[in-house]
Amino acid sequence: MKRIFLITAVCLGTFMATLDISIVNVALPAIQKDLNADMGMLQWIIDSYALCLSALILSVGPISDRYGRKKIWLCGIAVFVVGSAICALANTPQVLILGRIIQGIAAAALIPGALSIITQAFSNDIERIKIIGIWSAVSALSLIIGPILGGFLVDILDWPTIFLINIPLGIVTLVLGGLGISESADPDKAAFDPLGQILSIIMLGSITFGLIEAGEFGWTSFITLGGMGLGLLALISFIIIETKVERPLFPIFLFKTNRFFFQYNMASFALGFATYSNVFFIALFLQKGQGWGAFEAGLRMAPEFVAMALFSFSFGRLSGFISVRHLMMFGFVLIAAASIVLGYVSTDTAYLPIAVTLFVLGTGMGMATPAIGALIMGSVDKAYSGIASAVMNALRQTGMTLGIALLGTLMTHRAVSQLIDDQSLVSILPNQDFSQLINDASLITQPYIEHAVRCAFTSGFNVAMLGGAVAIGLTLLLMVKRGKVSRA
Repeated sequence: MKRIFLITAVCLGTFMATLDISIVNVALPAIQKDLNADMGMLQWIIDSYALCLSALILSVGPISDRYGRKKIWLCGIAVFVVGSAICALANTPQVLILGRIIQGIAAAALIPGALSIITQAFSNDIERIKIIGIWSAVSALSLIIGPILGGFLVDILDWPTIFLINIPLGIVTLVLGGLGISESADPDKAAFDPLGQILSIIMLGSITFGLIEAGEFGWTSFITLGGMGLGLLALISFIIIETKVERPLFPIFLFKTNRFFFQYNMASFALGFATYSNVFFIALFLQKGQGWGAFEAGLRMAPEFVAMALFSFSFGRLSGFISVRHLMMFGFVLIAAASIVLGYVSTDTAYLPIAVTLFVLGTGMGMATPAIGALIMGSVDKAYSGIASAVMNALRQTGMTLGIALLGTLMTHRAVSQLIDDQSLVSILPNQDFSQLINDASLITQPYIEHAVRCAFTSGFNVAMLGGAVAIGLTLLLMVKRGKVSRA
């Protein structure tokens, strides 16, 4: 019974943290209208959560190893509930972003903490792989429910309710976690590197800020270059510090001595960059590109996450017939193929081919996500489970953060550029700032303007999807090349 409580608790915690990635996306147009937020603010509403999650995961992992994995994980649940309440009460974009920051800080304890707790509780490799598959499937299930539930709540009630549902979920999770999880810690092997953590936050925050603001101010503006330059300086300083600290935050020694640890973590980064970020873009495409409402868009996103859940649940069984590494690589092939197809859809593309493509995309994610988790956790000593899980999830979340920032900026630039090139639109709105037209629905006053904006959004979406396909393809080539070298 205790193990059932443990599995249920860690799955519920991950469900709650992951739900707030997908559920918010379908609410973005409603939030934009209600809080008067521009596209940059919308990116920050998503990225503030992902940024804090990726920046603090590296600290929370070692803190959990030092002071107790159960204790830190339960604290994360409690803080997440507080952050959700702030989001629900927000009346400005800034307050909403504050709540999302608090949620992201808490999620940094929940997502990697769950994998570490599972690794500590299940020492048998076969049993652990099955549980990781279930955990990954629950994560996918939250992505399925998120857009549908979010769309329903936004259309029937209002967007704050998407955050209110975390309060009862959090209370139940706290009770089950307290009853089912046993405390564990490895203080002698835990990292102690406060300067590294400060530099990692500056690095991620500055680079993300620069990429997002490039969408408004351009790539050569002082704000963009300043953010990117500060991030690069912090990155160089971070690498230097991590090579000198006795117990570093970022275990470069594992990357040096274990080529598989390096390779699989790069795959985790690419997965976050190209696929976890696509929830943001697909939700915007379905609503702003094809004109569906929030609930309808949520339903139409379901095939991706249904497939992800199905193949994640079947991961343990599939790994008995196909090696885990091959499952990961085949998943990447499917992701790249589906992303390329999405790079050529239009505002008039029928839903059936989109649904099939999303199902293929979800199948690839359902294979690759648990495979990467199992491969990374199996490549290191059990005592390093906390830091290994933290690094894997940090790189994945960093990939998602940078994916939304970079691909989102490319999407905005492409959309605005297409509007500027539309001579008929220019004649209708001769003095219009087309970046405002993208952000403010009240400016869409004629059918032609609406059609032009939809086409522009779709064109930007195409660019974002093709960018993700390139990232996945390059990572796949790297894995194939390294595999051939290792066999030579």
